[in-house]
Amino acid sequence: MGVFVFLPLVLPLTAWPIARLAEQHLHPRTATRLLAGVGALMALCSTLCLALIMVVGTAQLPGNPLPDTWSDPEVREAVPYDEVVGKAAIPALVAVAVAAVHTAWRQRRVRRRAERALEGLPPSPVAVLPDDAPYAYALPGRSGAARGRIVVSTGMLARLDSRERRALFAHERAHLTARHHRHLLAARLAARANPFLRPLQTAVAYCAERWADEEAAGEIGNRRVMARAVGKAAMVSRGAPFPVQAGFATGPVPRRVAALLGPVPPARTWPPAFTAAGVALWTAAAGTAVSALSSANSAVALFLVLRAATPL
Repeated sequence: MGVFVFLPLVLPLTAWPIARLAEQHLHPRTATRLLAGVGALMALCSTLCLALIMVVGTAQLPGNPLPDTWSDPEVREAVPYDEVVGKAAIPALVAVAVAAVHTAWRQRRVRRRAERALEGLPPSPVAVLPDDAPYAYALPGRSGAARGRIVVSTGMLARLDSRERRALFAHERAHLTARHHRHLLAARLAARANPFLRPLQTAVAYCAERWADEEAAGEIGNRRVMARAVGKAAMVSRGAPFPVQAGFATGPVPRRVAALLGPVPPARTWPPAFTAAGVALWTAAAGTAVSALSSANSAVALFLVLRAATPL
């Protein structure tokens, strides 16, 4: 296998071109799903490969609980500089685990703070908090049946007219209906597993906001009102009292407003193959697919080497 065993750790670098192209040429709905899926797959492959490299590299250390056959020369030949990279993989894998646990714990803490802020309010789909600070966000539900709640402050409502309020509610409702928090969490965990996937996390966050913008604009039937609501909310908002995933005035607001003032993105999931955008996207998608398959192949091959060396 040689140096190819390290491919799952570095091939996520090839995912950033499709992130840029997807933002510009795909419908936000398609781009969000595609990028979140690609990021999760590459993060899984790189983490699995890192664990297998650690096993091979540390199998020959005295006192380890691993089978003795895992330290055979045939196994060690599968990983160049096995002892060095094996020891280096230990803190790297610990860092990945700590980052993943911290991300999950942080999300749980934010949810608890949001739920505590709603204590005493009636269980309606829209929760209005008596707060002069302008903010609005979507709070996902805990169960599969509950879609969650839209949380908005009185300060935000006071700064928007009736049509802009309708746009705000439609935007946050789109976040809850499409379960955008799942895509955002998947992209965040992937970026924690492999720092090379951070561009995908940024792209997924932007595309999820654009997806909600387009759904809301279609619901209210006026893209200019939607753009004005986003811009006005961004100018007056200082953010929620705690970090939230799906805030109304988050992300690159100038790009969101410019997109809303432009034409409606095509509903098709992929541009025609014989256009410039189609050729670029197909090329980038093929490269990303090859990267993912190569990552999976390297991880599986290393796993099979270890399995063959395991005594029955």
